[in-house]
Amino acid sequence: MSGAAVPRHGPRWRCWVFILSFCWCGPAHGFGSRAPVAIDIPDALRPLLEQYFKAPETILQSEAERGVFLRRAQREIPELLATEGYFSAQVQLRGVAPDGVMQLLVQPGARTLVSGVDIEFRGVLAQDAERVARLRNAWMLPQGKPFRAAAWDQAKAELLAQVTEEDFAAARVLSSAAEVDAEHATARLQVVIDSGPRYRFGTLQVGGLERYEPYLVERHATFKNGQPYRRSLLLAFQAQLQKQPQFSSIIVNLDTAAAPGKGDERTAPVKVQVVEAKSRKVSFGIGYSTNNGTRNELSYQSYNFLNQAWTLNGSTTVEQNRQYVALALDTPPNPLGYRLLWRASGERTDIQELVTRRDKFGVTRTRNLYGIDTGLSLNWQQERRMPRGGIRETDQALLLDWHWLRRAVDDPLAPMSGMLTEVRIGGASKSFASDQDFVRSYVRQQSWFPLAVHDVLALRGEVGYTASTTRLGIPQEYLYRVGGTQTVRGFAYQSIGYQEGGAVVGGRAMSTVSAEYTHWFNAWGVALFVDAGAAADTAPTLRWYRGHGLGARWKSPVGPLALDIARGQGEPSNRVHFAVAVAF
Repeated sequence: MSGAAVPRHGPRWRCWVFILSFCWCGPAHGFGSRAPVAIDIPDALRPLLEQYFKAPETILQSEAERGVFLRRAQREIPELLATEGYFSAQVQLRGVAPDGVMQLLVQPGARTLVSGVDIEFRGVLAQDAERVARLRNAWMLPQGKPFRAAAWDQAKAELLAQVTEEDFAAARVLSSAAEVDAEHATARLQVVIDSGPRYRFGTLQVGGLERYEPYLVERHATFKNGQPYRRSLLLAFQAQLQKQPQFSSIIVNLDTAAAPGKGDERTAPVKVQVVEAKSRKVSFGIGYSTNNGTRNELSYQSYNFLNQAWTLNGSTTVEQNRQYVALALDTPPNPLGYRLLWRASGERTDIQELVTRRDKFGVTRTRNLYGIDTGLSLNWQQERRMPRGGIRETDQALLLDWHWLRRAVDDPLAPMSGMLTEVRIGGASKSFASDQDFVRSYVRQQSWFPLAVHDVLALRGEVGYTASTTRLGIPQEYLYRVGGTQTVRGFAYQSIGYQEGGAVVGGRAMSTVSAEYTHWFNAWGVALFVDAGAAADTAPTLRWYRGHGLGARWKSPVGPLALDIARGQGEPSNRVHFAVAVAF
């Protein structure tokens, strides 16, 4: 019988494939010493009964009631234990206590072990001896392992997945059987896989488009026509499409039924069914952070600007010490994966007695390849800076900037392991619409190390340097200040830098390090941290400031939210750091 476990000896068993059909959902009742039924069963198997076997909720008053329940227990409990490989379980009535509590004894017997595995491959795959050997060696339920229904189903599913991963997209399980010898507690497994023919990727067939041209989908293809089928490439293609704001739903599959021919190798079309998202969206958000205070944001997105599938973004942000307005136009990636982002913005900040007004325009060419973001941008900006008690000046710069960013973490919102590396370098020249010659460089490294199931150590280090004969004439965006959340906690936001009059302005050198240990209690966590950092006009004058403290963490849908209490070196009191945002 396909997929069935059939004992050759002992009591007659029904196929345990449908055993759970008689089980009730929810926790079982009545297993304790004061409950209507006390069941003596090994501790390792008790959770199974508590989950799937329903005991009476009240004392059984008559012999007839107790007899009906005993017969049900003697039928259902052995069938339930059979799913865990106990095919000779017995349920006995020990007696009835004076208070009416039934006392049952469950003897599970010997656990069934796998005595042999017979995996047969048919079709084209059978001719590939090397791959057949790899598949058999990777079988998840080998001889000597305990036989469980869940493990048996998982092993078959994993075997089929490994076969269909490359070439054989239409492979299927022809038959499977687990022949159980209840008397000797052994099970012999048999699986027959038909690989079918080899498949290659064919043409793309896109359905569901109304506003967009098929090229918007085709440009994201991770494979070429005629290339051997690989499931990973199909999944990567679907993942790329799901990132596009023009679509709300994507279904991608290789249509093996439409493959022409009857040979050992066929070419099948790739069907893509999309549901287009709304082309316009308006959103409003509010939030608060100890760096910038209360935050209000209004944004507008159009995902089909000028009917070209361009994304137009407009946003206005008002914070306590920062006001910002921006307009951006983002083009879809070309066949090589490059996309252009045009941006114009205006900004005013008032931080540490330094008021800046900045107008900026630029274009950036970016690409994401193998999890690495790279970009080359050309930005022009004019900045007016007004430090209290310092020199007021207006600076402009035309900066050519290159950046490289690699993320390799287990969870982008709440990483427990992995690393992030960022490198930026750019420069400006007086010969090209700039007031000063300079080269700006920046490097950041952040790593997460799991120390236990619920514990993680996060280390961060960053260094930046702007090479120039003077800081004057360089916009503040290309200089450095530190302090506050994300840099050195225990100090006010951007309070560490170069002192000019009564204001703190950016310097040409910067460095920070941080270590944070977090223990998670499900969605909540507690953290201990130590930060250190410095920013100055020259590297030899860097003076390090240290901060330490503890904080609470919460894994929200948008990522961990943090509430930290930190004491900075030389600071008169503790400082609270908090950031949270809610979008509508």
